[in-house]
Amino acid sequence: MDGTDLAAAPLESGPLLLLLCLLPLVGAAVVAAVPARAAEAAKRLAVAVALATLAVAVVVALRFDRGADAPYQLADRYDWIPQFGVSLSLGVTGISVALVALTAVLVPLCLLASWDDGRASSRRPQTHLALMLALEGLILAAFCARDVFLFYVCFEVMLIPMYFLIGGYGGAQRSYAAAKFLIYNLLGGLVMLAALIGLYVESRGLPGAEDGTFDITTLATQLELGTTTERLLFLGFFLAFAIKAPLWPLHTWLPDAAVEARPGAAVLMVSVMDKLGTFGMIALCLPLFPAASVWARPVVVALAVVGIVYGALVAIGQSDLMRLIAYTSVSHFGFIIMGIFAMTSQGQTGATLYMVNHGFSTAGLFLIAGMMVTRRGSRLIADYGGVQRVAPVLAGSFFVAGLSSLALPGLSSFVSEFLVLVGTFTRYQAAAVVATLGIVLAALYILLTVTRTLSGPVRPETEGFRDLRGREAAVVAPVLAVIIALGFVPGPLIDVIDHGVDDTLASVSQDDPAPSVPAAPVAEGSPE
Repeated sequence: MDGTDLAAAPLESGPLLLLLCLLPLVGAAVVAAVPARAAEAAKRLAVAVALATLAVAVVVALRFDRGADAPYQLADRYDWIPQFGVSLSLGVTGISVALVALTAVLVPLCLLASWDDGRASSRRPQTHLALMLALEGLILAAFCARDVFLFYVCFEVMLIPMYFLIGGYGGAQRSYAAAKFLIYNLLGGLVMLAALIGLYVESRGLPGAEDGTFDITTLATQLELGTTTERLLFLGFFLAFAIKAPLWPLHTWLPDAAVEARPGAAVLMVSVMDKLGTFGMIALCLPLFPAASVWARPVVVALAVVGIVYGALVAIGQSDLMRLIAYTSVSHFGFIIMGIFAMTSQGQTGATLYMVNHGFSTAGLFLIAGMMVTRRGSRLIADYGGVQRVAPVLAGSFFVAGLSSLALPGLSSFVSEFLVLVGTFTRYQAAAVVATLGIVLAALYILLTVTRTLSGPVRPETEGFRDLRGREAAVVAPVLAVIIALGFVPGPLIDVIDHGVDDTLASVSQDDPAPSVPAAPVAEGSPE
């Protein structure tokens, strides 16, 4: 394979990324140690740590050079287990910078939205806050990892804080949902571990890594695998990522976990943590197993299309507001995976942009729906009605987030969904046409939900709804601002993402398909 681009030396920049990853982890330990009587101080400390992490993420984004040739920038490396070629090797591409920014923006908002969630359990509120900060640190480290072993450790360890966030602070069926979440993801992780060991064994004897290596750049540029070996290793990694994403039919853990988790934890899971599944597909599966990725492409695209339509159809039939939002994500992840495996520049740029846009639109839906459920005490859509008359700002915010989810032009998801469909159509016309049905169905399930909850006469149970205030407005306003801003000005983010997409397509030796209808030649003497 052509590894010229990936082989370029990473641009180094000191311990900036190490600070980004360690700050929330250290903050989690400090918050957990705060005495029980100082719960309010612990909340403020947790938010301060998350805001400091956001500040570092802003510096990372500003220092990322869109014109540089190196695929990894701001690189940093520390020996960890040198006997096995394992290192704390960090770096960011255009793709990971976008997802780091998504994570760093959403975590402080989730902490604010979860201000009182720790009181819903006998556990100390500080533990709830510490789990969310620990989860952030592990997610950021996974997005920045340049070592496959480091990525795997973060990928697996983050299951622990999320398990306790669901099982310790969730709804009535939290134990079942947490166990199902853990079993599914551990199963995928164990298969990935077997593939990881196989990858390490195959890497022995490489120049400069005679005893084996986990360095992503070295593996992507120097390792040559037999056809059967490459396909088996690809399947091991892909299964873990498909469960995390989640891809149909491996999605069944998500609705239960998202419904039983508190809204802030649900946002961290669906909007951020699950993106590691799609990130792993584009950042690991394609560069490490290029031939196998091309081999599996038709099947993956077909599964993604089924997920798009299935998720949308099931969402239409839901009576539970939070479960409906969870199933919409199954449909949206189908678009992301389809764009990745279309292996076109438009498809992969759109897929990465979709990861970010889906993160914000779904965060808006979960957080605002959570505020509605807190006021009403019910997740059933039929128990609402006339909310816009008594809480117009709350209702309007939910409406805007819903419109973004259905990809209304002018809001963030439209550009990404359009790019995914265009990029897919150039290679798989039938898949793109069928996937378009997902847009029609999205309009149906969003508009039906909005009509049933926000419109109509005011039900007696909703007469006392209060509108957004103070802390709630501080949570919702930034989400809606990003949704609108990325709808009108997606260009700067697309420029950053393109930097990573170009290297990924080069690793699988894929070019955009030629137009099926060639452009008409320009007549001699006519104006161009």
